[in-house]
Amino acid sequence: MSGLQRIALLLTIIGAINWGLIGLFQFDLVAAIFGGQSSLLSRIIYSLVGIAGLINLGLLFKPSQEVERTEPRPTR
Repeated sequence: MSGLQRIALLLTIIGAINWGLIGLFQFDLVAAIFGGQSSLLSRIIYSLVGIAGLINLGLLFKPSQEVERTEPRPTR
């Protein structure tokens, strides 16, 4: 898994936690931290999470051997 995919996965997890909070408690953590849903910073975070979700779509179509490495790569 590349560094970009790891960052995208982290952002997707943050988005999932935020959606869980919205669904369970009607509390938008991103909006609370960054000043409301319409603030520029909140909109940037929402956009990054959405883009990260699109990047992670690619993981669905990779063979599991490419996603999970069972053996470390040899060093040269």
